[in-house]
Amino acid sequence: MTHIVLARPRAALYGAASMVAMLVAGAANAVDLDFMISDVDGKAGILAEFAERYKAANPDVNITMNVVGYDIIRDQLSVQLEAGSGPDLAFVTNLGGLNPYYVDLTPYVDAAAWEAAYGAILPWYRAGKPDGIYGFHTELTVTGPYVNLTMFEEAGVELPAPGATWDDWAAATKAVMDATGSYAGMVMDRSGHRMAGPAMSYGAAYFDADGKMVVDDGFRAFAEKMIQWHADGLMPPDIWPAVSGAKYANGNELFFGGEVPFYMSGSWNTGNVQNNVGDAFDWSVVPVPCGPAGCGVMPGGAGLVAFKSGDAAQEEAAARFVAWMGEEAQAREWYTRTFAIPAHAKLQAEGLDYTSAGAVPAVNDALNLFTQMAATAAEQTPQAFQLQGHAKNTVFFTSTVQYLASAMNGEITLDAALTAIQDELNKNANTN
Repeated sequence: MTHIVLARPRAALYGAASMVAMLVAGAANAVDLDFMISDVDGKAGILAEFAERYKAANPDVNITMNVVGYDIIRDQLSVQLEAGSGPDLAFVTNLGGLNPYYVDLTPYVDAAAWEAAYGAILPWYRAGKPDGIYGFHTELTVTGPYVNLTMFEEAGVELPAPGATWDDWAAATKAVMDATGSYAGMVMDRSGHRMAGPAMSYGAAYFDADGKMVVDDGFRAFAEKMIQWHADGLMPPDIWPAVSGAKYANGNELFFGGEVPFYMSGSWNTGNVQNNVGDAFDWSVVPVPCGPAGCGVMPGGAGLVAFKSGDAAQEEAAARFVAWMGEEAQAREWYTRTFAIPAHAKLQAEGLDYTSAGAVPAVNDALNLFTQMAATAAEQTPQAFQLQGHAKNTVFFTSTVQYLASAMNGEITLDAALTAIQDELNKNANTN
């Protein structure tokens, strides 16, 4: 049975005001593990059930769940780990940055099976190391487009078929825009991360043969399209051109308000779209547009990891719990119940029935389509996974936004923008 109890004194470092401690009670002399988690979408309650089930099979392991705000994990966890006062387990998003503190799971898993299941994701946790298995990826996020089906229907415009190009979608959304008088045809979050997948579709490699980050002809090709679409009014001036510097901005309100029929965002936004659109119009996720080099999207997400503590018994117990969570049966249930895209290759290929866990059909269909896009990108644009795992990827993302926006505003030429991005990469990302 799961009980509410006070956490051990060490957990006080996590921030008492935002902490709930839940203990999976155990026998005397059991190994005690602290688990830090931010309770996003009720995941802590679901995890408590998994922990209780694990306890039933492993009565010598106690797991104390410390539920904290995400800012604690983002801003304080690395400091606590460096000081030797961190938890034994946590859900993290800074996958490569915390690598020095991870317990290697390799002795506790079937390494070949994990490579087959999670091979596209494992390098994100390695931070450049050649091998090692350092986490179970609990949520894969994927960039991709949302479409206002009602606007297309009102305009009498057919949705482009799967495999359609960005040019096909530009033409279709222009037709919808003209027929409905909508504010814009397409909007993309002001983010180098959102643009990266489409740029890869046009051949952007993002890395040269030596692993250095580069601006190439493929990147230029899609940058030219972005600038032209803004100049033509197909993309709105409010998002990329209007915001200063490298600041992020999203197109949520434009899409929620029915002012644009096509919105390039991502899987994490599915529930938000459902909740904000309601019955105002019909919507769906559609396959990401393609280019001559494939159909690119950018992945991301969070993972469950075990941390070094200096206590061999604690480290082994923590690693074994992560290994158990990553096994196919537990992974399938976890991804389904948390409405997460699976990072597990077999589960990606099969798809998951999210309706069995309460998802409405639109959300179920959207998540499974995002899953298919992730699998396609892993084959067609593998540099997306390499880029997501690179410790300096934010240099590329932020400089993309800053300098392309300046080019959109006519402050600099495209050539100058691309040169400035490369200079930023050479100075701040290609130094090692």
